[in-house]
Amino acid sequence: MLTVALLFILAITLIDLQVPGAVHLGDLLIMVPVLTCWYASSRVTSLVAIMAVSALLAVFLVRQSVNPPQAAALIATSVAVVIARYLTEHGQRKLVQLRAVAEAAQRAILPPLPHRLGPLRLASTYLAAEDEARIGGDLYAAVRTPTGTRLIIGDVRGKGLAAVGIAAHTISTFRDAARRLTTLPELAAYLDSSVRSNASEAVSPEQTEEAFVTATLLEIPDAEPLVRSVTCGHPPPLLLRAHDVVTLEAGQPAPPLGLGALVQTTFHLDTFALRAEDILLLYTDGAIEARNTDGEFYPLAKRLTHQNHRHPTALLNHLRGDLLNHVGGRLDDDAALISIKRQPADGTAASADQSTCDE
Repeated sequence: MLTVALLFILAITLIDLQVPGAVHLGDLLIMVPVLTCWYASSRVTSLVAIMAVSALLAVFLVRQSVNPPQAAALIATSVAVVIARYLTEHGQRKLVQLRAVAEAAQRAILPPLPHRLGPLRLASTYLAAEDEARIGGDLYAAVRTPTGTRLIIGDVRGKGLAAVGIAAHTISTFRDAARRLTTLPELAAYLDSSVRSNASEAVSPEQTEEAFVTATLLEIPDAEPLVRSVTCGHPPPLLLRAHDVVTLEAGQPAPPLGLGALVQTTFHLDTFALRAEDILLLYTDGAIEARNTDGEFYPLAKRLTHQNHRHPTALLNHLRGDLLNHVGGRLDDDAALISIKRQPADGTAASADQSTCDE
């Protein structure tokens, strides 16, 4: 860009010196720093502006005539574009720093799930929305119990630090309570009460009823080929069995966590078969509500049909790329996905790539 700008300045200067004295092409020099600031740094723009002013002064010197308005216009324009470019760069640097801090905070609260928990293979991925530093409240966690594995996936209403705080509290409470409480309905009731209590302390009273978490709680026993679940206002899991995709609809979904006191709530326990070759997919609404340029939602269940990825990590790598391709590389809302597969009883495993897909 610097070379092009210099050639442009040189060409205008030489032509201006060759044309009759009544014709002045120096006004064209104003375009050079203006165009440069769109593609180059403030330092390069400053250098080009200095050269443009110097070229105009050289023309005045050779012609032995001075056009003060022309010189003033070039100098004022050059100063303005240099300042504008510097302020733009400063804003971009701050935005990069904010995004880095937001990403670090998100990873601290929501670390990737381990690839193995007991007889289960797992993979997780978190896709952040491209919305400056507005991190969302999607959450997930998994813990081992004496008889199996318990998991949660959820989505806090809203964005920003308030949502992240509720997500962190929910994850911490789940990790502690999942090992102590006997049944999933008891765990769901405890989380509902905890979210409600935390929200009343963390936000203003008029916003208390707006703080809630949609969530699905799951329990996968080590010794039984099944999965138990409690759904609290969250999208249902999908089960990949051979080339079929089954939606595990809740029999009696409960309200989101934190809203249980508003209505008489019963946390219903659902049970579904989970065979060794099945893959269970959990997700937040950011995945199914992602729109393309035509306004069409991402058809998650349809995209899973007839796909050949039978390893949790390979499946999420495929879905991640497909989802980003659907939205043109930019999500409007955070999306979290977890895939789970039970290890065959004989301990054998597919030889799929073990590389993580968490980014």
